[in-house]
Amino acid sequence: MLRDRGYAVSAVEIEQSLSQFRSVHGQQPDLERIRISVLTIFCGSGPFKLANLRGIIDRIKNEIFLRMILVLEGKLTHQARQATKELPFTVEIFQINELLVNVTKHVLMQAHEILTEEDKQKLLNKYGLKENQLPRMLASDAIARYYGLEPGQVVKVTHDGEDTGFHATYRCVV
Repeated sequence: MLRDRGYAVSAVEIEQSLSQFRSVHGQQPDLERIRISVLTIFCGSGPFKLANLRGIIDRIKNEIFLRMILVLEGKLTHQARQATKELPFTVEIFQINELLVNVTKHVLMQAHEILTEEDKQKLLNKYGLKENQLPRMLASDAIARYYGLEPGQVVKVTHDGEDTGFHATYRCVV
């Protein structure tokens, strides 16, 4: 997922199974060893509570992040979820089973390309549209979550079907 978002991740780390990851990093991984340019934290199998979140925040309080990804095996408590909304950076929460299969590689999934702000403006000008006139994609959509899309971003979806042929549609994240 991080490689698809444009982050540099080595092939060795990508090919690791969950058991291999745990054999290297343990149940409670050292945050310094698994840091990429975005803070990604793999949590243990127990419930993720507010105390866990406070512990993480205490360890990273002197660092600046724009985004943190929490990968959970257990459940997230309501208090911890509310506290993530108050942090000064974006926190994305995934259950480990959501990441076991790459949704973008599914045989029925169309190709998705995230447009730059410049490409988005060209598209809107070409068709004489406003952003709210494009078809919508919810920020909670699996593809939007996978790519870390935020409201206002536009995605080009390329279809190649027997009946419809090759064509592209555009969706604006809301």
